[in-house]
Amino acid sequence: MTTATCGLDAAVAALDGARRRTLTLTDLGEDDLTRQHSPLMSPLVWDLAHVGQQEEQWLLIRSGRGVDPVFEPEIAALYDAFQHPRSTRRQLPLLSPAESRRRIAAVRGRALDLLDRAPADDPQFVAGLVAQHEQQHVETMLATHQLRLGRPPMEAAAAPAGRPAPRDAVLVPGGAFRCGADPMVEPWALDNELPQHWVDVPAFRIARFPVTNGEWLAFLAAGGYDEARWWSPQGWAHRQEEGLVAPLFWSPDGAGGWVRRRFGVAEEVPLDEPVQHVCWHEAQAYARWAGGRLPTELEWEKACAWDPAVGRRRRWPWGEEAPTAARCGSGGVMLRPAAVGAHPAGASAYGVEQLIGDVWEWTSSMFAPWPGFTPMVYDTYSAPFFDGGYPVLRGGSWATDLVAMRPSFRNWDLPIRRQIFCGVRLAWDTPADNTAADTGR
Repeated sequence: MTTATCGLDAAVAALDGARRRTLTLTDLGEDDLTRQHSPLMSPLVWDLAHVGQQEEQWLLIRSGRGVDPVFEPEIAALYDAFQHPRSTRRQLPLLSPAESRRRIAAVRGRALDLLDRAPADDPQFVAGLVAQHEQQHVETMLATHQLRLGRPPMEAAAAPAGRPAPRDAVLVPGGAFRCGADPMVEPWALDNELPQHWVDVPAFRIARFPVTNGEWLAFLAAGGYDEARWWSPQGWAHRQEEGLVAPLFWSPDGAGGWVRRRFGVAEEVPLDEPVQHVCWHEAQAYARWAGGRLPTELEWEKACAWDPAVGRRRRWPWGEEAPTAARCGSGGVMLRPAAVGAHPAGASAYGVEQLIGDVWEWTSSMFAPWPGFTPMVYDTYSAPFFDGGYPVLRGGSWATDLVAMRPSFRNWDLPIRRQIFCGVRLAWDTPADNTAADTGR
């Protein structure tokens, strides 16, 4: 990686963009910030200090600038995500909101000074990781806001309208493609996205769009939550134990329909939006009921990024051009996914739409290293989760910032997780007579 590929200005802009979102989402009273709104999530004040503590750990202490740290070791330990599960963080002697803001500002001042005085590749690369980490916590904080009863401290931008379009599937012919990130194109790619390598993927079909709320309502009406045959044994046990009857935040309207709570407001379930807040077990059950399956993450990435006409990866599904609101929904500004059909300009080479943004999409794959995996700066970022218990999600959501969203980006979570902005896209096996191969290798 070179200074040109990372870029000092890009690093500073990414750090600044993440911090502005953090401060916006924590512009609340002390009671709201320190309350545990759900055992599934940290108090917002924990996230507020954690992003600064990790910035100091990765960027300053690692660079030898950690003398007289802003977060003393005994304070830093309070923000260790491995040491303190989310459900227990409310009981910790956390810093106050005001003290948290003071300390993260002090860390940021030192970080910018480091970048200005030593504009070398490595600090800028780490700054990119720090910005991505903070943006991931911003999305986590948005999930906490959804679990709150109040509205978030921001106004939603208007979501683009959908369009009538076939709810069909497209064929992705069999053949090899380049999987993973190219560091020359994605200089801030994380360790689990590397190294880039060739993978042969048999032919498959994949849905043009994510599954919608309207399609999920048909699953409900057909008794999909009541029939064990659609569920895996583990999924059915979880469905019974937790009493799952619909996506999280949905409730009956008393007249035979459904409403949802979205950031403190009850509203009619919009039929044409991608369904969100469904766990991996629910996604699998829906896929079986619908006669399909979840795509593997390799299938998903090939449908997203590969251009068979020229035999190479695209930077984005649509090509090399920068993302725009016409191509994808991201950045948290809409507070909801866009209706299906809203982003025709964002279609991949195969004609698959809304792969980037709107909702994270569950895959059938468990999180595992690519061949040749090497841990990066934060060596416990990926490796502790390579135990076969975390399904992979792809694509990003409406809440994800572009700095943490790309075709090679791999998210993962527990199969029971529903509070994240996750949805479903279906895939199908392809008969042997439809396996015309890509020949781009």
